[in-house]
Amino acid sequence: MRAWHFCIKDGDRILTNKGRLVVTIGETIRHEGKLKMCFSGLHASVRAIDALSYAQGNIACRVECGGEIVRGDDKIVCSERTVLWAVDAEATLRHFARLCALDVLPLWPDPPEVVVRFLRTGDESIRDAARVATWDAAWDAARAATMDAAWDAARDAARAAAWDAAMDAAWDAAMDAARDAAMDAAWAAAWDAALERANTRLTRMLSLTPRI
Repeated sequence: MRAWHFCIKDGDRILTNKGRLVVTIGETIRHEGKLKMCFSGLHASVRAIDALSYAQGNIACRVECGGEIVRGDDKIVCSERTVLWAVDAEATLRHFARLCALDVLPLWPDPPEVVVRFLRTGDESIRDAARVATWDAAWDAARAATMDAAWDAARDAARAAAWDAAMDAAWDAAMDAARDAAMDAAWAAAWDAALERANTRLTRMLSLTPRI
């Protein structure tokens, strides 16, 4: 089974298992004993985007898993794992993160110019300024959201006091539940689709990164 695994670079060595095990490209490492997800065995993820969530370092390894294999939701644990090739993905991952941020930038009504410039260029000289601008904008949004929530709570309280019919309350509760269920399903579908698109992009970018 082909999968992905992120490792740490220490000089000329590639380390895994929190830096305890040296990995050599082309050689198979084996785990003796019982496999237990997250605890014992050799781990990897079929999708690069899932492997990234468990990354301990910037070395992206394309691996082949064999022997005994146990599958989880977003990762696997196996008794044999071979690194087929590896790349130092630090610059690639930074670029990937900026592209993902640009995807959702239209949802930001008025993004600071320095933030947009950094996301588009990756200019490290303005990175700190972009971070500060983003933080300030986040605080402004949080304050505005808090005020909106306070007004909503006051309005809802007044409305609840005015509505004394049990049927109305029951109907509202049913409608809220139906709306929330539909929204949850829509968000779940949108999230899965977004992850799949991100995985396709990341896989392509890692495949094009020069190999170690």
